[in-house]
Amino acid sequence: MRTAFVLAAVLVLAGCTGDAEPDPAQPAGPAEPGVLRVLAGSELTDLQPVLDEAAEATGVEVKFTFTGTLEGAEALAKGEVDGKYDAVWFSSNRYPAGIPEAARRLGNQVKVMSSPVVLGLSTSAAKRLGWADRRVGWGEIAERAGRKAFSYGMTDPSASNSGFSALVGVASALAGAGNAVDAGQIAAVTPQLKGFFAAQSLSAGSSGWLSEAYRRRATGQDAGTRVDGLINYESVLLSMNAAGNLPEPLTLVYPSDGVVTADYPLTLLADSGDDARDAHRRLTDHLRTPDVQREIMETTHRRPVVPGVDPDSRFAVRDLVELPFPAARDSVDALLSAYFNQIRRPSRTLYVLDTSGSMAGDRIESLRAALVGLTGADDSLTGRFRRFRSREEVTMLPFNTSPGTPRTFTLPEGDPGAELAEIKAYAEGLREGGGTAIYDSLSRAYQVMEPLVAADPDRFTSIVLMTDGENANGSGLPQFQSSFGSVPASVRQVPVFTVLFGEGSSAELGQVAAMTGGKVFDARSTALGEVFQEIRGYQ
Repeated sequence: MRTAFVLAAVLVLAGCTGDAEPDPAQPAGPAEPGVLRVLAGSELTDLQPVLDEAAEATGVEVKFTFTGTLEGAEALAKGEVDGKYDAVWFSSNRYPAGIPEAARRLGNQVKVMSSPVVLGLSTSAAKRLGWADRRVGWGEIAERAGRKAFSYGMTDPSASNSGFSALVGVASALAGAGNAVDAGQIAAVTPQLKGFFAAQSLSAGSSGWLSEAYRRRATGQDAGTRVDGLINYESVLLSMNAAGNLPEPLTLVYPSDGVVTADYPLTLLADSGDDARDAHRRLTDHLRTPDVQREIMETTHRRPVVPGVDPDSRFAVRDLVELPFPAARDSVDALLSAYFNQIRRPSRTLYVLDTSGSMAGDRIESLRAALVGLTGADDSLTGRFRRFRSREEVTMLPFNTSPGTPRTFTLPEGDPGAELAEIKAYAEGLREGGGTAIYDSLSRAYQVMEPLVAADPDRFTSIVLMTDGENANGSGLPQFQSSFGSVPASVRQVPVFTVLFGEGSSAELGQVAAMTGGKVFDARSTALGEVFQEIRGYQ
């Protein structure tokens, strides 16, 4: 039964439709005795059966609102959690603890479980590299990655803690100073980091979607190039193996010079009342009992943290070295900035934008504002790392009754200010009118993309399709589906991230995302700008 639950949990995470994360500023509900309102990382969905049992045993019900790493830290720093939540439960408190405004809101912290971020490789790839039976360090991994001896997927470090931990871990290990990497050392390790990230061929905004994208490519369900492995939580990699739906199991590679481990502290907020404090104490005491620790280990593949409860045979490597984590926010921010603007492979995105007559009024204004926000107008913590970046290639393709004229902007390395100003002016000049030719415009997007990919194939490439209505002009979805096989192979593997907006057809846009290996995002109840930022985690 437990194995069935593990499979179900993986499928729930993988099958998510991609709705935008709930706004952390919105509470999980009014304060109630016996209820703990928790702002949490989305990977904790797999704990629900354990928490249901805990509610029966302790009388404490957990009400989750899920958010991303940076979004949660920003909500803490801005005071948006005050009075709305009783506790936060992230994979780690390391990042918010480095922001004074956030750190002062963190109260009693109780670690519940742990999971290191490691490299998982298909068994054949691990054997080919000679890593199936021996420990290797990050230096060797980076050197082989730089020669593209293998490929891997990783989550966006501004969107998911697994990617964030991987970036910090490999940078700290390569710096080799025995201390946490600081802003001054980042430039020195940038060449090695560039080599390491040259092998990254798949990006994602969440660990669940990354896992499913890997599985689909491994089984040939997506047109994208197969990937040798992925960097993720140990628990996610073990869950993928337990699900039994991979062509070959993953071999977990534990770098000998260290890892960054998620320790999942259930953290009471400093201003929480007596009822919440009592609920937090009862719940954490229960979750740390030996029997419940074993249940957590069995159902979620995370390691126990209570002395006397030993990890079982799945956790083959016990002697993990914990890499130091930067304590100063400026060091982490400098590392994130270097990653997006210098280190990782640059991205290419083609935006297929509905400017039909139904977009008049607030809708066209929302579209303009969303694009302007990506040029730097949004100076929030998340906005700074999800704006258009140095070295990025951005193409705008507006459409109404027929596809419009595409325009491509290439942001230079260094200071992209002039090109960002051009994108801003373009966005502000968008005007609505005419009909809605969704599929003729999407077909045109692939035509526009083909020479761009041919000229520079070494980019993360994606298409974003946003529409507020149903197709009314030109070819329909059946014609697009029947012609998709004739799209050149070089661009047929480009995923389409579709955005539900207004009266857009969720069924049709879902089919487009599924057939192209993309994902659906919902902007019907969330600001379009926030959804565009979320999509950036997948590009």
